[in-house]
Amino acid sequence: MMRALLLVAALAGAAAPARADAADAYRRIVALAAQGRLGAALGACEAARALAPGGVWGRRIASACALLAMRRARATTLPPAADAPELALARAWARGHPPPAPRRPWLFGLASAFAPGLGHLLLGRGRDALVAAMFVWPMLALTLWAWRRRMGPVVVFFALITLWLWSGVVFSSVSLAERGLAEDYARWWAGLWRASGLPGRPW
Repeated sequence: MMRALLLVAALAGAAAPARADAADAYRRIVALAAQGRLGAALGACEAARALAPGGVWGRRIASACALLAMRRARATTLPPAADAPELALARAWARGHPPPAPRRPWLFGLASAFAPGLGHLLLGRGRDALVAAMFVWPMLALTLWAWRRRMGPVVVFFALITLWLWSGVVFSSVSLAERGLAEDYARWWAGLWRASGLPGRPW
């Protein structure tokens, strides 16, 4: 009886450091992801899985790594839940919260190329649309005015400035569309992580 108790005590003593190491590995993964180092976080996942193949922390590490891989690929489909309740919770949340609708940033750029300010207006950024229009439309009017009066070098000068401003407006609308899409996905993914019940905030 005494031997059995000693064996149980020895096994418990050996398991405690392993759990602590697994918890530290999990915290390291989350900290790396919070710094924006997703590649390093996913690299740490491989070592952490070997460190904690089972138990609560092993399951948490596997679930966190699956969600981080999903975030890196900007995927909207969760990996199979298997026996991980965290992923099952995230999947249940995702059923009631569909991912953001995909945008095509080039369409907003095309709208701005057609009419300066239109791309920003379609993005719901009325103030930016007004600024874009105030920069480009007067320069376009000046270019046409100089062209009608056959003011050769002045036409070239105004046309170059107009093209420079117009291309900036197109670039701005595409960039804002891409940033908005990334921010929408980040908010949706953060909700997915919170719903999973995993500790820490990797953002």
